[in-house]
Amino acid sequence: MAIPVEEAIAALSTFSLEDEQPDVQGLAVLLSSERYATNSPIEYSDVAAYRLSLGEDTKAINQLNTLIQEGKEMASLLYTYRSCVKALPQLPDSMKHSQADLYLETYQVLDLEMSRLREIQRWQASAASKLAADMQRFSRPERLVNGPTITHFWSMLKLLDVLVQLDHLKNAKASIPNDFSWYKRTFTQVSTQWQDTDTMREELDDLQNSVEDILQVLIVFCVESLELDFALLFPERHTLLRVLPVLVVLATSSEKESESLYKRIKMNRLLNIFKRHYLILNHMGTIRAEHDDFSIRFASAMNQMIILKSSDGADSDWSRDIKGNMYDIVVEGFQLLSRWTGRIWEQCAWKFSRPCKEPPSDSQHGSTTFFDYEKPNFIDYGHLTTCMQVVRWNYTAEERRALLELIGYIKSIGLMMQRCDTLVSEALWETIHMEVQDFVQDKLDTMLRTTFRKKKDLSRILSDMRTLSADWMANTSKADPEQHSLHQETEEMRQNTFYPRPVAPTAAQIHCLQFLICELVSGGNLRKPGGLFGNSGSGIPVEDLKLLETFFYKLSFFLHILDYTATIGTLTDLGFLWFREFYLESSRVIQFPIECSLPWMLVEYVTETQDAGLLESVLIPFDLYNDSAQHALTCLKQRFLYDEIEAEVDLSFDLLVEKLNEIIFTYYKSCAASTLLDSSFTYLCDDGEKYFVKPLRFDAIFKLRRVMVLGRTIDLRSLITQRMNKLFRENIDFLLERFESGDLCGVVELQQLLDILELTHQSISKFLELDSYSLMLSEMQENLSLVSYSSRISSQIWNEMQTDFLPNFILCNTTQRFVRSLKGSHHSSQRSSASTGKAYFYCGSHDLTMACQGIAGLYRDFFGIPHMFAVVKLLGSRSLPGIIRALLDHISSKITAMVPKITALQEALPKSIGLLSFDGGIAGCQRIIHEILTWEAKSEVKTEVLHDLKEIGSALYWMSLLDIVLRQIDTTQFMQSAPWLGLIPGNDGQVKHAYSDNSPFTTLLSGATNAVASSPACPNPSSFLVMAKQAEAASLLYKSNLNSGSVLEYALAFTSAALDRHYSKWSATPKTGFIDITTSKDFYRIFSGLQYSYLEESVNPSRKQEMLGDSVAWAGCTIMYLLGQQQHFELFDFSYQFLNVAEVENATVSLYQYSDRNKGPNFLQGYEGILEAMRKARRLNNHVFSMLRARCPLEDKIACAIKPSGAPLHRMKFTNTVSAFETLPQRAT
Repeated sequence: MAIPVEEAIAALSTFSLEDEQPDVQGLAVLLSSERYATNSPIEYSDVAAYRLSLGEDTKAINQLNTLIQEGKEMASLLYTYRSCVKALPQLPDSMKHSQADLYLETYQVLDLEMSRLREIQRWQASAASKLAADMQRFSRPERLVNGPTITHFWSMLKLLDVLVQLDHLKNAKASIPNDFSWYKRTFTQVSTQWQDTDTMREELDDLQNSVEDILQVLIVFCVESLELDFALLFPERHTLLRVLPVLVVLATSSEKESESLYKRIKMNRLLNIFKRHYLILNHMGTIRAEHDDFSIRFASAMNQMIILKSSDGADSDWSRDIKGNMYDIVVEGFQLLSRWTGRIWEQCAWKFSRPCKEPPSDSQHGSTTFFDYEKPNFIDYGHLTTCMQVVRWNYTAEERRALLELIGYIKSIGLMMQRCDTLVSEALWETIHMEVQDFVQDKLDTMLRTTFRKKKDLSRILSDMRTLSADWMANTSKADPEQHSLHQETEEMRQNTFYPRPVAPTAAQIHCLQFLICELVSGGNLRKPGGLFGNSGSGIPVEDLKLLETFFYKLSFFLHILDYTATIGTLTDLGFLWFREFYLESSRVIQFPIECSLPWMLVEYVTETQDAGLLESVLIPFDLYNDSAQHALTCLKQRFLYDEIEAEVDLSFDLLVEKLNEIIFTYYKSCAASTLLDSSFTYLCDDGEKYFVKPLRFDAIFKLRRVMVLGRTIDLRSLITQRMNKLFRENIDFLLERFESGDLCGVVELQQLLDILELTHQSISKFLELDSYSLMLSEMQENLSLVSYSSRISSQIWNEMQTDFLPNFILCNTTQRFVRSLKGSHHSSQRSSASTGKAYFYCGSHDLTMACQGIAGLYRDFFGIPHMFAVVKLLGSRSLPGIIRALLDHISSKITAMVPKITALQEALPKSIGLLSFDGGIAGCQRIIHEILTWEAKSEVKTEVLHDLKEIGSALYWMSLLDIVLRQIDTTQFMQSAPWLGLIPGNDGQVKHAYSDNSPFTTLLSGATNAVASSPACPNPSSFLVMAKQAEAASLLYKSNLNSGSVLEYALAFTSAALDRHYSKWSATPKTGFIDITTSKDFYRIFSGLQYSYLEESVNPSRKQEMLGDSVAWAGCTIMYLLGQQQHFELFDFSYQFLNVAEVENATVSLYQYSDRNKGPNFLQGYEGILEAMRKARRLNNHVFSMLRARCPLEDKIACAIKPSGAPLHRMKFTNTVSAFETLPQRAT
């Protein structure tokens, strides 16, 4: 069944096509073909219908308008003229014979350009003659023709302005005479010479004697128009400002003429016109107040218009007041826009006339900008001094801010007024119609009955005004029968009322009304002193003269109000801020770099200062590019200029997007770093406020999906998102490269910076659709494959452990830290140099970066528990088992590598090794040990064995640190999940289940599911049933992960299995079944000798202790314990026996210390250091053995398996056999 049209329309009306995109651009977002059309579209051909004898005047206006249009085209050609000579090739000496052909080709190229310049020359002479003749025709005192009208005045002034501009352009363009000289050189027969630049002025000077009156009239008109703001559009005002000095010069060529002019116009009036403060910075307080006040009143007037539109049968007086108020607001808005745009124009001209000779101290021209893009090699920056002086150096930071703020005001007000075009157009037309009808039907009627009743000539003019503009169909008072029945005539009854008709006057009607008012006021003689409305000899009362003056100036605004959109486009056109053709000639470059572009300077100012109040206006300067592109296409009509603008826009927008990403990324990264910074650190800092980030708003920028630039729609949000994803990947890659260029101690800093980056990603993801952080991290770690258990971080960690950590770091068992050996390294590690990244790749701001680097620097010189936490967090359960397995394999390989070395040391021992005798004292014991340990020829082997033991011990202790961290993490997770799983601690320390059937979490969701499913209000309880099933699965999963084992126990079991292969070589079974005291060469004998040698050398300058640390003891004790040689070692260790002898000797000497006082203090002299080292070694060995007995009892072999997920399982018993290494469980069963 078809849906009715009314219902379909009603349904469509409910859809909203608006989005949340804010208005951060101005009106000039599209390129249009025409911006204004306030002139008569039919060239005033309808003026003849009003029978005012203005045929000659109309004809002259049309001729002058044609010349003006041609002159603008010629001015555009001159302004955009580029030298052709620069592109001509230069012949080398070897091709001088082809010089004639080159001249011919050059002439053919230049002849086309010279023909255009000759055409400009001929047109200039013709236009100057026609203007002078036109002035002369209308300046005769006998007045043979009517005119000139106000429109005629404007045409004269505009043509004179065009001639002045052409004259200036010919003098300013140095490329024109250069090309012309080449043109003459290539073809000497061409005798055409460029006309002197003062030709136009000389021709006008010849005619000035006959047009003196009209010149003075034009000067008076210019002065009054400037003083009374008669020109609504700033181009018209600037035309008057440019022409007025020329008119004064032409009209004051002699003393008599000067005296005549200055009688009509005082010199102070001329001086006050040009006496202005051109810097916008001096007016910003007033401009802000005007902007805020107008915005509020315009919004209020718009609300009243909306209420009026929505109300039916509104009171006519109330409706008229609202529409009249809207008209006044629009006129005021146009005046504000004209005044503000004029200030920008004037400041720009003032800056051009006063270049800065040297860069100011706060200029950024000499420093590195935020965009380190490569400057083209073909640009000689030494020639850019002139352009830099007038543009880049000439605007201080405060002036750039003021200029940007004013541009934003102009564009925002223009956009606000343009958006209500359809809403206010009818009101504006009705108001204009009402103004005209009220004047011609009421006020003129009163004047006819009072002031001009006996003045026939003036009454005729008033009647003509009523005839050509009165709308009698709209008059309601004549149709009222009650008023015709009354015979008394009062003022109230003579007041006419009109129908509100949106019928505006034409350009011809306004033209004629202005002419008739001038005729009425001046009596046909504009040369009378006093100006147009200051003529006291007209005989018109002051009240009537004031009414005529007010209506006369309103008429000049009507055409601009009617052409609402075009007027706004003209008033908000700021494209002139980009053009710099004059300086392109003087700088001798093909095109200026982007630093010399004023629009880009404004964008750069916003991005560099990061002012929160201006950040959302960063796209406003791109409206200048839109305006300049519009001007290049429609006014200058030069495609190459548009191409240059487009190329600069492409570069500027790319750089803007890049910088916006950097600003956004830096801000949110600074916020993340500030959040993660230790609060106690900032509290103790005296200047802790610098670590707090100043808030910025990017909401408006994040919502920009349609940015209009040069007629193209750009999704800025999408570009920012793409660049942001790239920036995150670059940051991750930089951090990984930085970690790869350092040692293993930098893992804490890496984890800290990655945490900051992850929090930054979470903050930005609230506004942009970024890629998953884990996905980007996996991608940059090259760990995307499902079967890959390695990554860049894990590979780097293992590489550092192999090449640097295990060989070069020593263990301090007391502090549980590894520190780098200070006296050389056994192996050297080759690393790539660290690249210097951008500031925002660290912690955002400089202060936060220094603080975080200072905190990370505390962990730079050691490796301990904090580093292990970082390793576990970075590797996770996916890559951590790979590191564990690699370490275990490294231990196994080191044990295998030590076998021949240990054998060599065993062979060097004597066949019989007895216990140390107490008879010789410690000196005798030392001598006996030296006789036993004859390893001088095996010093290299001994050193290698010590280093192998050091690496094995470091690996085992690294496993113990990992075990501590994993247990702490497991405990934390258990405490978080135990209440939900119903787990409680038992009396024996074991975990018990408080509930036999289900966990509290499962019970809670199951009960909720049953309640919802039993409710009749729930039509589909399947989703709740699925939720209950998922809760049961989650409960089982968490319970299975609670049974975690020990990584250290697994490593000890693995080491034991590796030792079982060499059991026969390192732990021989005694033949007699008893302990072999004298002939045993088991591993404990070798380690005992190594330990004694190591301790003896530790008190010497060789400093072996600093190179090896406590790792040797950890490795040796672990191997002896796993081989079952702990008790053997404690009984027969050389160091232990040495200490026993020392203790016995010390006790013996103590008994005789009273009889022989000199022997007691001296018997230990020289042995204090080695004895203290032996005591420390014994305490360390006891600590290691006690730990081993607690974690790996010798009653049975106990190990734990590692699941594929990386989580260790509970202890699993297995038989201690030689083949235990092959049968060690590696997978959960």
